[in-house]
Amino acid sequence: MDEGELRKKIKIIEKRKEEGITLCLDKPVQSRKATTLFEDVRLFNDALPEVNFEDIDTSVSFLGHRFKAPVFIGAMTGGAELAKKVNRNLAEAAQELGIGMAVGSQRAGLLSKSLAETYAITRKVAPDIFIGSNIGGAQLSNGFKVSDAKKLIEMLDANALYVHLNPLQEVIQPEGEAEFSNVLSRIKEMTSDLGKPVVAKEVGAGISDTVAKRLAKAGVSAIEIAGLGGTSWSGVESYRAKEANNTVKFKAGNIFWDWGIPTAAALYGVKNAVKLPVVASGGIRTGLEMAKAISMGASLCAMAWPLLRPATVSSDKVIEYLEETIFALKTAMFVSGCRNINELAKSRHVITGELKDWCQAFDKSSG
Repeated sequence: MDEGELRKKIKIIEKRKEEGITLCLDKPVQSRKATTLFEDVRLFNDALPEVNFEDIDTSVSFLGHRFKAPVFIGAMTGGAELAKKVNRNLAEAAQELGIGMAVGSQRAGLLSKSLAETYAITRKVAPDIFIGSNIGGAQLSNGFKVSDAKKLIEMLDANALYVHLNPLQEVIQPEGEAEFSNVLSRIKEMTSDLGKPVVAKEVGAGISDTVAKRLAKAGVSAIEIAGLGGTSWSGVESYRAKEANNTVKFKAGNIFWDWGIPTAAALYGVKNAVKLPVVASGGIRTGLEMAKAISMGASLCAMAWPLLRPATVSSDKVIEYLEETIFALKTAMFVSGCRNINELAKSRHVITGELKDWCQAFDKSSG
């Protein structure tokens, strides 16, 4: 494409990326009636924990990297000036707390140095943390090559490549690319030739047990379930469709606002289907919910939307939110009698309500 077309494309991308931030800040984009179903998980209280609170160890390993807590800053943004500020503050917080993060889709970063900087800033301010690069499954379907993925990795000296699977968002997005043929075979190419771990993730509609098995067979190193109960990207794109006067996609976005597998249900299904590290995400808001997820088998817990507003202010505000979250996680461990994450992963829990129905459905399909 010529220089004029390139500049036009960059402006369109910057606008979309900025809207992805501002709509999440200014509009009600969370799930409407659906929940994560972590309210249907109860941990056992231990009145004799036999452990000092200050001695509790929250550290954990993930893909060969040590985290000071099983907390991950989920993939959010990049490709706009506001995104650069957000990514800087998120990365500085991750560096301070000794945890990891992933950036948003980096396709924009391949178009210009200025857009690449909105992602690369993460490594510049956080030299020691685990960072995940990010590209969409639709882009793999459209010819994105291993050589392109290596450029994304180099852009921020990333430790892994995240491939986000967002078919619903692509359908509703006004300029979306709802092309997902051959995505699995392309993921297999990445796992074979990239030389870095590949993590598959959804963006808020969840990953099922059957999809997890296909991903495991393709060689992914971990799966982030990103279930229903948090931000609805169908909802976000419905706002954008309305602005673009696309009535069909606006209406569809509202119909599918709460589409997906609730996070706790997706966690149960995936963890019982594959022997891979599973990252719980999608509507996780507290350290107690993280404790429940780890008890159910999660290796890490990721959150994104709760950190977005703090990240538009400062890294200190992000740190403040995450420290509160980690304190609540430690409290859950303390009153469950768990000295470390390994003990929490083996702790007892009870599943009730709608989540129990989902679990029975997964058990029936696997049996």
